[in-house]
Amino acid sequence: MPAADLASSPFLLAARGEPVPHTPVWFMRQAGRSLPEYRKLREGVAMLDSCMQPDLITEITLQPVRRYDVDAAIFFSDIVLPLKAVGVDLDIKPGVGPVVAQPVRTLADVAAIPDLTPEHVPYITEAVRTLVGELGSTPLIGFAGAPFTVASYLVEGGPSKEHALTKAMMYGAPDVWAALMAKIAGISAAYLRVQVEAGASAVQLFDSWAGAMAPQDYVAHVMPWSSQVLAAAGELGVPRIHFGVGTGELLDLMGQAGADVVGVDWRVPLADGIRRVGGRPVQGNLDPSLVFAPTEVMLARAAEVLDAGRAAPGHIFNLGHGVMPSTDPDQLARLTDFVHEQSRR
Repeated sequence: MPAADLASSPFLLAARGEPVPHTPVWFMRQAGRSLPEYRKLREGVAMLDSCMQPDLITEITLQPVRRYDVDAAIFFSDIVLPLKAVGVDLDIKPGVGPVVAQPVRTLADVAAIPDLTPEHVPYITEAVRTLVGELGSTPLIGFAGAPFTVASYLVEGGPSKEHALTKAMMYGAPDVWAALMAKIAGISAAYLRVQVEAGASAVQLFDSWAGAMAPQDYVAHVMPWSSQVLAAAGELGVPRIHFGVGTGELLDLMGQAGADVVGVDWRVPLADGIRRVGGRPVQGNLDPSLVFAPTEVMLARAAEVLDAGRAAPGHIFNLGHGVMPSTDPDQLARLTDFVHEQSRR
């Protein structure tokens, strides 16, 4: 597919703040979980194992594009995959999430984590190249976990609601914290580079847990490292999306960190989010639970999101977080069709 055709895709046009033929739409976690074809393909295959097999990565990434006709594909992987690839002893336990065998506590623990090179993830390069060929004029979004969120898993040993151990290190052992964040920033930047050099057209940096931070602490202890990753991605010449959950008070800062597009979760009215992100395109932000409402209710709320999005330089329609596992795929198909049809009017 000629590069010009790809560059004129509605998703990439919106990400650059240029006029679009319709509002582009894709869904976080569209590749998997709620799709019966995904569950069938994953039977008997552990999550991280599926992220290391190019044929599975390719098929799972393509499934929602075929089913929904969304305007972008999101690369199927997990934010802890790069850590697994460099040798960190971790696993994703069903119903729990990433669990780290030996949590990071000291400078020596940080030093023991290798830097990521393309040789650690040849299956990523292979899968991205195959996908780009299959997707044609549909862009592929590469992604990585932001340093704070990945650090939280490493320090806590698994998912956490309070992030108490993470913050204790941040406040009480700033030298260890800085070393850990620098290490993860380097790994995340390298992981994004692998994906873009293999053909990904955009990247998204997920800082899922950044909403746990007060703005002043975000500026001092988190933002510099996210900025480092986004700056490295910026050198690759692709649009950069920055997304976190519960980050209403951080949206402007997340834009300042180096994002071209800021993801807005459903807790913030999109009109408010647009005002907060400093003239940047936005992504979002329908409440993921609305797909369980009557279709007419879901679509009425989607229309409100579309109306609000017109005030932004560019708007990429998405949910305000990921697709829930029990979502009816037919509802997402109806939602995608509605966004396309409504925004063409």
